[in-house]
Amino acid sequence: MNAPAPGHALTADRLRADIAEVLGCAPEEVTPDADLLDLGLDSMRTMALVERWRAAGAPAVEFADLAEEPRLDHWTRLVTGADS
Repeated sequence: MNAPAPGHALTADRLRADIAEVLGCAPEEVTPDADLLDLGLDSMRTMALVERWRAAGAPAVEFADLAEEPRLDHWTRLVTGADS
């Protein structure tokens, strides 16, 4: 996985693209209400995303918060504070 480019803002589209990248699918397949576990996301990939998003400017992102509800819309609210 590549590190995020400095200054590349965390947005709903960025989160969707990052998740799709680790899953090896098209971003369109990562719908706001899809269960990311059903799409193949596992704990190792989730931790990789946590580290990526922390490095990109969301230092408070926690694995447990994401694991509680593995859906893009929930993660977008947690990471960016915005709706997907």
